[in-house]
Amino acid sequence: MDQINKIVGFENLSPDDSAFITPRLQRLSVPAGTKVFEAGSPCAAFLIVLDGCVRVQMIGETGREIVLYRVEDQQTCILTTACLLSGDAYSAEAITECETTAIALPIDAFNALLNRSQAFRDLVFSSYGKRISNLVSLVEEVAFGRIDVRLAQFLKDRMDNNHILKKTHYELAVELGTAREVISRQLKDFERKGWITLSRGQITVTTPDGLTAFIRAQCD
Repeated sequence: MDQINKIVGFENLSPDDSAFITPRLQRLSVPAGTKVFEAGSPCAAFLIVLDGCVRVQMIGETGREIVLYRVEDQQTCILTTACLLSGDAYSAEAITECETTAIALPIDAFNALLNRSQAFRDLVFSSYGKRISNLVSLVEEVAFGRIDVRLAQFLKDRMDNNHILKKTHYELAVELGTAREVISRQLKDFERKGWITLSRGQITVTTPDGLTAFIRAQCD
């Protein structure tokens, strides 16, 4: 499989380990909107996304949702790694946001390579550590961060080149881990201040500098 040499960290594998892993890798091509795994399902393989995007989210008992993270080019899924290491089932679900290509290493081959290859262990745990750090930051933001600041930052980060973000109030609530009503009130406030314009399923950032000034003022 040619793409193995293009994955960061895989170039450090020994010839023997490369020969071991290559025939065991499975290439997956998954359409947009496909559920890759769900809460309660067992984990059967180590996954690396080659291109595309997978959204990992959790749904609470009340039906509230929150996006935990996204897995994109050459990234691994920390929840998958955690389940492989612990033997536990998934506690969240993952859905492809666009057509996604990934490679999967079956659990038996994953365990064997983890035992025999220092380079592979370095790859797995380095990626795991970085993503855990990001997840802790998310927990801090949700628990302690101001929703108005987080929303302003999200709008700035995710708007396209035309300053447009195509998301519903509910989708923004899922992204930021809050209630739709909270997002709707905050967006209306931003609109009153002249920073954005709201339309059905779409937000236009009319004054990016206004959002930037607001974020800086609250963070100083």
